[in-house]
Amino acid sequence: MNSPAPTAQPASNSPARRIAVALILSGLVFTALWIMVFNMVISLLIGVGCCVVIVAAGSASDVVEMILDAVASVIFGVVAVIAAIFGAIFSVFGF
Repeated sequence: MNSPAPTAQPASNSPARRIAVALILSGLVFTALWIMVFNMVISLLIGVGCCVVIVAAGSASDVVEMILDAVASVIFGVVAVIAAIFGAIFSVFGF
């Protein structure tokens, strides 16, 4: 018996993926600061600054890029589980 041919894995470390995770993390920072009664504009500026720092550090450092890819896997895994749960609920009710 022959072993199956290796399948092509999608590129999981694309720049778009890292930018998307940086946007999600900066959105979380913005939300946390806004909930802590900071001004919306100040919270937005700090969130955007975090996004820029994360993207710049990810492109400059391999360690930060590796950590960002790991965080991306966790975040997108959680989003996939939530989507699967909603899909199961909607399929039960026939939507």
